[in-house]
Amino acid sequence: MSGGQALAAIDREEALARIRLLRSPNVGPVTYAQLLARFGDARRAVEALPEIAGRSGKRYRPAPEQVALDEARAVRRAGARYLFHDAPEYPALLAASEAPPPILIVRGDAAFLAAPCVALVGARNASAAAVRLARMLAGELADAGMTVVSGLARGIDGAAHHGALGAGGATVGVIASGIDVTYPPEHAELQERIALDGLLIAEQPPGTEPLARHFPSRNRIIAGLSSGTLVVEAAPRSGSLITARLAGEMGREVMAIPGSPLDPRSHGCNQLIRDGAILVQRAEDVIELLSGFDGSARSTFREAMPDWGDCEDISEAEPAPLADLLTTAPVPVDELIRQSGASPAAVQLALLELEIAGALVRHAGGRVSRA
Repeated sequence: MSGGQALAAIDREEALARIRLLRSPNVGPVTYAQLLARFGDARRAVEALPEIAGRSGKRYRPAPEQVALDEARAVRRAGARYLFHDAPEYPALLAASEAPPPILIVRGDAAFLAAPCVALVGARNASAAAVRLARMLAGELADAGMTVVSGLARGIDGAAHHGALGAGGATVGVIASGIDVTYPPEHAELQERIALDGLLIAEQPPGTEPLARHFPSRNRIIAGLSSGTLVVEAAPRSGSLITARLAGEMGREVMAIPGSPLDPRSHGCNQLIRDGAILVQRAEDVIELLSGFDGSARSTFREAMPDWGDCEDISEAEPAPLADLLTTAPVPVDELIRQSGASPAAVQLALLELEIAGALVRHAGGRVSRA
């Protein structure tokens, strides 16, 4: 694989600039998208970062170009490639979710994402019966032409991947580490097999260890890729329930396998069903439920971005007076626009400046707060 292939089909300089932009301090998916929408390409966006942060009184250095070059080489060494937000292969369902990752790093065949995808997740310390059931369900779903998505964790995740592969079907593994890092260690062979016979996805740069703060993003990708999420076995307050909650917030189907109230590992699934998740017991239940999901998602990457209107010249645009309106309590951006009396473009510009300067935190549901 050449360096150009690792950087995808877009202009090499633009690809490197996109990597620099996303790896720069305080630039997340929303800020990344807004900067591209405002400046037209990543090269100009990176050049503008110091001036934007400077308007809030902060000195700022974007990620050096060498960081992007080193990362691209590491991606190539790992036999992987980049999947940018505007690539034809970028999954439409994920693009339609809130703040989708602008850049994915993948190994394997991204065409599997074009098939109906179902997430199958559950407890790491799963019971033997639940592991067997997860493996069987995944095999039957894969045999029916569905792509099984999971997170390569111990227990239910691993069983889901094994079941899909064992049936000769498709599976996607989303990991919280770099594409070249195996976690857990005992899944080294499974992770490699998924990369060869399915698709392996990472959001973090190569060499990144699976830290706790990376797993929520991993869970969001799992939910975002899938028409529905099936939880086989989960304790209360587990990561699997977070994935299910994210799926529900995205308007996707949430399903759960009921279990004995005497087993704490079933309490999470039983609570999901009590809260409105669909009770399923067989693969046919899942197939029937998701067959009505038309998958007609469209990318919201640019459509959700503000109309900058007459704020084309950043040197002349005055930020909205937000300092007194923002606190550490999250508030919807629409509310800030109403209370400030400023134009939506001016408010978005002010928020952009504050975020790049490290003074703003973005939350789910289009809410923001002071850092």
